[in-house]
Amino acid sequence: MTDALVTSPPAPRPAMRWLRDTGYALAALPVALVALVVVIALVASGLGLSVVVGGVFVLVVGVYAARGFAHVERRRLAALSGRAVPEPAYLRARAGDGFWRRSLTPLRDPQSWLDVVWSLVGWITAVVSFCVAITWWATALGGLSYWFWERFIPRDGSDAQSLADLIGLGESRTADVGLVSSIGVAALVTLPFALRFAAVVHASLASVLLTSRAELQGRVARVEESRESAHRAEADSLRRLERDIHDGPQQRLIRLGMDLGRARVQLAQDPATAARTLDAAVAQTREAVEELRALSRGIAPPLLVDRGLAAAVGEMADGQPIPVRVTADLPPELPLAVETAAYFVAAEALTNVVKHSGADRADVALEAVGGRLRVTVVDNGRGGAAAVPGHGLAGLRERLAGVDGALVVVSPQGGPTRLRAEVPLR
Repeated sequence: MTDALVTSPPAPRPAMRWLRDTGYALAALPVALVALVVVIALVASGLGLSVVVGGVFVLVVGVYAARGFAHVERRRLAALSGRAVPEPAYLRARAGDGFWRRSLTPLRDPQSWLDVVWSLVGWITAVVSFCVAITWWATALGGLSYWFWERFIPRDGSDAQSLADLIGLGESRTADVGLVSSIGVAALVTLPFALRFAAVVHASLASVLLTSRAELQGRVARVEESRESAHRAEADSLRRLERDIHDGPQQRLIRLGMDLGRARVQLAQDPATAARTLDAAVAQTREAVEELRALSRGIAPPLLVDRGLAAAVGEMADGQPIPVRVTADLPPELPLAVETAAYFVAAEALTNVVKHSGADRADVALEAVGGRLRVTVVDNGRGGAAAVPGHGLAGLRERLAGVDGALVVVSPQGGPTRLRAEVPLR
């Protein structure tokens, strides 16, 4: 299973950008004028008739109409930017609400009134965008083609002066064509900037009124999901740790107690047998210590706090049964939550490599790239790793979600396996 990291959409080609900006700016005025006429008529009628029952329903219809125009504008914003635009979560009536409360729910939604405000004021920036776009295109196209259609302009009469003549460049056709063509070239050169300005003027107001609240709702939802993911990951880790302690060191310590009790009884009767029992107890002690040391790798070690992530991962790598090379390119200080998450990623990944991959070597790379801490673990094993619910990789994904991180696992059959995790440096 592979999860793609969140990346920005590729920048469009200049010609595509021109077309998007032109289409957005030229269509802004017709859409805004229709929205203005429809919404202002319905909302004004609804407010004026609000003293009677029917006026309230007309006002609700006006709010729904504003929602529709807002939806159209969000689709236009998505086409302009080339990426998805957040949709607001409109207030919905609950199952037990009565007729009046259900009918008036749109009037209690703040986003609905932001949509109304957009429908009433959007025409202002739409006029600016439309005028800038149409002026620059007309100037560029008209100026560059002036050499052709200039011959059809009537020159009769004393007032038939050319632009070149008016500013003192002479009455010749060459001066006139040269001046107007130069203006067309200047307009063509500045056309991308003018179109970008025209699109941004209108899109900025639309983004503030129509998507900013949706973005805030999305951030709140992501924070809540991250918190839930962190809680789930922590609960899973505690359950796994409890199970591992019960199945491993606890059983060995119980056997160790039994061996020591048996040795005490044997010591007076058969010292040789007691000595062998004590040797077995010593072996059990060593194995219990090794298992506890292995379990401690799943808990943030003191070395992580004292000397940082690179040293902690290096020590953990030294304790693996296979050679592990660690490379680190990190800033001097990292947030403890980021270091802890990265350490758990490296620990869980190396545990999976040792247990399941059949690899005889692995590489761990720690680096800070673009405001994110990247952990990459590569092994030369058999591949086929998958994020199965309840297992290591799924737990890693939950833990990373708790810190707004992301996980990518590329593990074709036959190997190699490449795991990459990214955690924001915040």
